Amino acid sequence: MEKRLRLAPSPTGLLHIGTARTALFNWLYAKKTNGKFLIRIEDTDFLRSKSEYTKNILEGLKWLGLEWDEEPVQQSNRISIHKNHIKKLLEIGAAYRCFTSEEEINQLREEQKEKGLPPKHDNRHRNLSKQEIEEFISQGRTSVIRFKIDEKAEINWADQIRGEIKWHGKDLGGDLVLSRRATGYDIGDPLYNLAVVVDDNFMNITHVVRGEDHISNTAKQILIYRALEFKLPIFSHTPLILNSEGKKLSKRDCVTSIDEFREMGYLPEALANYMSFLGWSPKTCENEILSLNEISKIFDLSDINKAGAKFNWEKLNWINAQYIKKMESSKLSEIIKKYWDNLGWKSPSSDWDLKLTTLLKDSMIILKDAIDQSKPFFSLPQIQEEGQELLKNKESKESLKQILSYLRQENIDRLDQDKAKEIINKISKTHSIKKGIVMKALRVAFFGCLSGPDLIQSWELLSENKSDLLRIERCFISP
Repeated sequence: MEKRLRLAPSPTGLLHIGTARTALFNWLYAKKTNGKFLIRIEDTDFLRSKSEYTKNILEGLKWLGLEWDEEPVQQSNRISIHKNHIKKLLEIGAAYRCFTSEEEINQLREEQKEKGLPPKHDNRHRNLSKQEIEEFISQGRTSVIRFKIDEKAEINWADQIRGEIKWHGKDLGGDLVLSRRATGYDIGDPLYNLAVVVDDNFMNITHVVRGEDHISNTAKQILIYRALEFKLPIFSHTPLILNSEGKKLSKRDCVTSIDEFREMGYLPEALANYMSFLGWSPKTCENEILSLNEISKIFDLSDINKAGAKFNWEKLNWINAQYIKKMESSKLSEIIKKYWDNLGWKSPSSDWDLKLTTLLKDSMIILKDAIDQSKPFFSLPQIQEEGQELLKNKESKESLKQILSYLRQENIDRLDQDKAKEIINKISKTHSIKKGIVMKALRVAFFGCLSGPDLIQSWELLSENKSDLLRIERCFISP
């Protein structure tokens, strides 16, 4: 039988990393088993659902490389079908109209709180007669539809991640509300637990993989599956993503949406690779840099950990840096050039762009690093205190003076790396100045400090940029 898995996001916000990881686990298992990965947009929360969030979710999944196999299902288009199933539950006596008002529910909760009891509906209208129902309706009272939960019921399932899970009906908070309030004999808009069961059955979902915060929902939904005589899917509940303090990752941790990771300069392949290992521990693989296709071949739901997965920035940064190093310089150059263009930085040629990209790529962690690291090649950096101290050294100043004189005499407009090495060796040997001092002096002239990218490659680029002479000359101008 074909395995069919789904992601069912609610478009009430941007694509969250937790949702993205759930999508990834579903996608990986579908690919591993030659199954299908599907999307259902659960947009029945009309006040909070927005089309721009739907667009953001779908674009984010595509950016990560998680393509789906069938047209996404829009849950709001199926409300009449959900209502028909609620009617069926009413007809077979598995559900009933509950006229308890909000005030009465709040009063019940206060009483339970005072007694130290957990909040739980008392199912007071479960056995109303037809006459009592008509009386409530004539009074103008609204009703919800509640699903009957037998407190003696035992609900258990074999979870692919957590093993055997068991719940008791008495722990599910009383009879379950299936729809929002409505007047008369109408049925209000169906709620999550009913809609998800009906739609998973409609989509022939065989495996439901979602976060552990849905475990209690699964217990309730299994009862609805049974009442509607639907075939149960296989359930798997993944661990939550935690922050460094071991708490659930939230907006307070600054970065949670996939858009934010994208804007910071993380590559989709790297982020997807990292998320794969966020709660999943393969038994037979030591390599941590793997494509999604490579991961899908060794992925198994049973290898997902039960414990929460701590988000580790250092690990993500390391993985992202590896992907940047592996990327073709020409492709990376196209990405980096967009940053330069946005800042109005102009380069001499496309060849120069490629050379600078090649120079910087091994020291980049995220794409935005290209801004700070390439800035000294587009604008003149100030000479820092450590650089000023070095230029007080007589030999340092003399080496720059001789290099400047040589460049002018030879009328060198542009030099390559071989010529740059030749000049440094010549000045060092001719004027008995240590090569290290010559190179440090040049680095201060070029970058204003003693650290930076490869000096020889940098000189070649600055020469083509025609700013090497200017940078050396400024070292002889009194501040």
